[in-house]
Amino acid sequence: MRSQMVFQVGFGVALMVAAVSVATAADMVLIPKGEFTMGSSEHSDEAQHQVVLDAYSIDKFEASNARYKEFMKAAGHPAPAYWDDPRLNKSNHPVVGVSWTDANAFCKWDGKRLPTEAEWERAAKGPLGDNHYPWGHTLDLKKANYGQNVGRTTPVDSYPDGASGFGVYNMAGNVFEWVEDWYDLKYYKESPALNPRGAEKGYNFANQGPVKVLRGGSWLAPESSLHTSHRFWNQPDNNSYGVGLGFRCAKSVQTVSDEAVQTGRDAFIQALVAMGAEKHAEALTAIEKALASDPGNQEYLATRELIQKSMKKK
Repeated sequence: MRSQMVFQVGFGVALMVAAVSVATAADMVLIPKGEFTMGSSEHSDEAQHQVVLDAYSIDKFEASNARYKEFMKAAGHPAPAYWDDPRLNKSNHPVVGVSWTDANAFCKWDGKRLPTEAEWERAAKGPLGDNHYPWGHTLDLKKANYGQNVGRTTPVDSYPDGASGFGVYNMAGNVFEWVEDWYDLKYYKESPALNPRGAEKGYNFANQGPVKVLRGGSWLAPESSLHTSHRFWNQPDNNSYGVGLGFRCAKSVQTVSDEAVQTGRDAFIQALVAMGAEKHAEALTAIEKALASDPGNQEYLATRELIQKSMKKK
């Protein structure tokens, strides 16, 4: 009877921890390690080539005005252009008027980073790795906000039918999105196949300085900018396309060996059993062992937090 009760309590804790883990990662989509064909035959700077990317996570939605407001308050960061424009400043709409520097600062504040150009494109093309648009191969007015058809931005969770095969929203239209890479016309012809990071320096467009890559089209831009390989550019501190210029963030995923995963799971189970028996010190030792095997595991981190809270109540 005692062992059954311990199991039930441990199982209950596991369910509670799982709920915490899901809530923590709900705004991001995990893109598994894989290969895809980057580029297209649309333009000379989009030469097709094979790319292999390690697993990573990317924001499901574009950064919103509400989230950017939190950043401004916490970091003392100035408001972007068009912050007071009633067409563009609703809380659940994407923030606009941001420079690459602004976007980069936000992602760092949020514990993330800007996606590389390759990461952005894989997330847009989906699991099959070849979609011309995030949803497929045929343009559909009902699946994206572009070409001034709406006349303003739309909520970051709009157009669910236009999400990519990975479930990432608004990879076509709404706002152009800054990525990490410098833009270079010829980079695709010399890009490494594994985890490309972009050119070492950007193309000096019109002698105005080197430029960073923009992706995805916007509510103002024509349909030609919507395809998943389309490349655009701008100087990193320039927001001259401001009314249609936003971003989303990404995060690297730590790789853990199969052996370490199993060691971590075994220790995690030990921690749950110890928690059920109210042996908090023993539980803490076990969960620390689990974290030593898999340091970034949200489930284990949440469990440690629960154990520590229980110990403080004693």
